[in-house]
Amino acid sequence: MRIAVIGTGYVGLVAGTCFAESGHTVTCVDIDEHKVRRLRDGEVPIYEPGLAEILKRNVADGRLKFTTGYENAIPDAEVAFIAVGTPTGENGSADLKYVLDAARTIAETMNGYLVIVDKSTVPVGTAGKVCEVLKAHTDHPFAVVSNPEFMKEGAAIDDFLKPDRVVIGSDSPRAAETMDELYAPFVRTGNPIIHMDVASAELTKYAANAMLATRISFMNEIANICSLVGANVDLVRKGIGSDARIGSRFLFAGLGYGGSCFPKDVKAIVKTAEDSNYDFRVLRAVEEVNERQKRLLYDQVKAHFEGDVAGRKFAVWGLAFKPNTDDMREAPSIVVIENLLKDGATVTAFDPEAMQECKEHHLGERITYAQKAMEAVEGADALILITEWNKFRRPDFEKLKASMKTPLIFDGRNIYSRAVLERLGYTYYAIGT
Repeated sequence: MRIAVIGTGYVGLVAGTCFAESGHTVTCVDIDEHKVRRLRDGEVPIYEPGLAEILKRNVADGRLKFTTGYENAIPDAEVAFIAVGTPTGENGSADLKYVLDAARTIAETMNGYLVIVDKSTVPVGTAGKVCEVLKAHTDHPFAVVSNPEFMKEGAAIDDFLKPDRVVIGSDSPRAAETMDELYAPFVRTGNPIIHMDVASAELTKYAANAMLATRISFMNEIANICSLVGANVDLVRKGIGSDARIGSRFLFAGLGYGGSCFPKDVKAIVKTAEDSNYDFRVLRAVEEVNERQKRLLYDQVKAHFEGDVAGRKFAVWGLAFKPNTDDMREAPSIVVIENLLKDGATVTAFDPEAMQECKEHHLGERITYAQKAMEAVEGADALILITEWNKFRRPDFEKLKASMKTPLIFDGRNIYSRAVLERLGYTYYAIGT
C-alpha cells in the first residue's frame, strides 16, 4: 500500500517507519528542510530504542522516503496519516492549527479518493473539522478516520508492531476495510482491531491516558500518606496490585508523570468536559496532585538542609521524564533543578540520552553536564535520583560514598534498598517508604 505520513515528530516517524518495515511504501512529509535532510541520511532526531536501525534499513531499501513537499507524497497515496503536533493552548485545549493546515494542503494536492487518518491525539469533533476543510478545498472523494496511537516512549517500536489493540473510528465501510488491510500484519496473534464511531475513537485515547494518569496520582497520594503513618508504599503496591481487578501496572510511586502525552491529554479532556458544561473534578485533582508531586523531592532536600541549600552542590541522575527516551517535556527534573538553582545551589547532571535536549531546550548552561554518572557525584552534598535508567540501579555504593562530600541520597523512584544504604552509612530519602 502507498502511504503518506504528514509530520515526522515522535508519532509520525515511528508510524511511518513501522509501516515501511511491514512492506508498505511510505513517504513522510515535514516542512523542516534540515530535519528532512538528516532523515534522508538515516539520522534520527529523537532517541527511541530500535528506531534508527529500522529507519536506516527501510531508507536503504527504498520503502521509506522523506520530503518537504506534499506534492511528492499525496497524489500517489492511498492513505494519508496526519501526525502533526497538537500543542496545549493557554486554556488547556488542543491547538488544531497544524492538523487543519495539513488537511487543507492534503485537499489541495490529492487527485482521487483518499483515506485521511487523524493519527495525532485530537479532541472529540476534530474529524468533523477536518472534513469541513477538505470539502472546502477539494471535489475528490475522501473518508476521514480516527486512529489514535497507543505507543509508549521507550517501547514504541514494539507497541506499534505488536499492539495490544488497534482503534479505528470511521463511518465508511470502504475506509474501515482499508484500515483493516493496513493493520492486518500487526495483529496476527489475535489482538483486536476495534471498530467504533469517530467520536468514540477520538475520546478513547484521552480516556486511556487520563485513566493511567489517575492511577499514578492515586499511588502518589497513597505514598504521601505512607510517609505520614509509617507505612511502606512498595508493600501497599504489591498488596493491591495482586488484585486481578486492579493489576500491577502504573502503581509505582514517584515524582509524578511527564512527557508529551499524559499532561497534555489530561488538560485536553478537562477542557472538552468544560466545553460541554461538565466539571471533571477527578481529573482536575489528578493534575493538582501531579504538579505538587514534582516538587516533593525538592521539598525533602530543602527540609533536610533546614531551608538552606545555597552554595551546596547537588548531583542529579536522570533528566528525561522516563527511561529510554530523551524527552524532557513536563519532566520532574526541570521542577527540581529550577528550584535548587533559584535557591542558590549548583547542579551537575548526568542522563544517558537527554543532556543535549536539556542543554538546547530547557536548562541551557545553567547547570553542569557530566560525561559519566560517577563524574556527576564528585564532591556532591547529595545525589538526587530522578529518572530510573537501568544503569543507575546497581551503582558501586562504596565508590559512590567515597566520591561524595556527604553520603546522602534522595531517591525519587524508590529503586534502592533503604536497609542496604543505611547499613553502608548513607542517609536515604525515598517516596512513601
